[in-house]
Amino acid sequence: MKKIKDLRPIKLENNQLHVINQLKLPQTTEWVRLSTYQEVARAIKEMVVRGAPLIGIVGAYGFAIGINQIYREQGNFSSAEDVLQTLKNTRPTAVNLFWALERVWRKFERAMADKKPPEEVIKMLFKEANKIELEDYHANRAIGGYGQVLLPERARVLTHCNTGALATSGWGTALGVIRSAYEEGKDVLVYVDETRPYLQGARLTAWELQYEGIPHFLITDNSAGFLMKKGMVDAVIVGADRITGNGDVANKIGTYSLSVLAKEHGIPFYVAAPTSTFDLETLSGEEIPIEERSEDEVKTCGGCSIAPEGTKALNYSFDVTPASNITAIITEKGIISHVDRDHIEKFIKYRGV
Repeated sequence: MKKIKDLRPIKLENNQLHVINQLKLPQTTEWVRLSTYQEVARAIKEMVVRGAPLIGIVGAYGFAIGINQIYREQGNFSSAEDVLQTLKNTRPTAVNLFWALERVWRKFERAMADKKPPEEVIKMLFKEANKIELEDYHANRAIGGYGQVLLPERARVLTHCNTGALATSGWGTALGVIRSAYEEGKDVLVYVDETRPYLQGARLTAWELQYEGIPHFLITDNSAGFLMKKGMVDAVIVGADRITGNGDVANKIGTYSLSVLAKEHGIPFYVAAPTSTFDLETLSGEEIPIEERSEDEVKTCGGCSIAPEGTKALNYSFDVTPASNITAIITEKGIISHVDRDHIEKFIKYRGV
């Protein structure tokens, strides 16, 4: 069994959150201190931190930081809902953010109803955010354990965006499966989609794989189909920002195209995500709000303009992969091998999610 380096992208010190600035990778590993909820909100919105599970964790810490902040400034919690809404309004697609914020908000409401002392309320909220962080890490390790069984001893895996330690509390979801397979001694080779326009694959996933010594090739996004046609890909593994009640999956733009290509070439297409990513109240992918980001992200690369002045650009940050294109969903509770509403509901019910 190989030893994997443990990479954690956040740390809490003196009720202040320190995060790796993912905008500066791979050139510089810079830690940013977030001491107000407004700073946390900007870090999420501007993608200093990103990845659905990590956004949820950072959002939970941001709420605790905000409650602490408004009490120090105002002597009361009257602005608590402003803190909550500011954090909720940062990224619309990833459901983990809303899940985590609802969890700390319920903790706050119960503490208020029980008339807990302010200092105790603040302490409870930081403790709850820390529980969310630790639960995510252990969930990722479980996802990796379940998922690596699906990979052959010699596995050539294609992945999209960044779904590793940098997108979670550590270890990762889809990249966590790859890590676990490598840790178990499997012969793993990873094809890393560059992931335009933000280049999370090129900047972040390749950086993580290099950090851990896992063999990989960086490829252009439009190379994937040709590699599949040449028989060079054994499996595709991606993460998820939201999974609906019928099994449709919202993930980084380009995921849908990969699912179509994998289906055409008879290659298994796996989604790896914690159960906190499930949104059963949203019935299908058609109901998911899809974030549109600045067109400048498409028209520039590395700070340099790559399009004629005045060109208009579309920049959808996510797309939706239909359940019919997904071979299995890998969670910390086990594997959903038939992706449809009936099997998801039974899985959720019997696994105690």
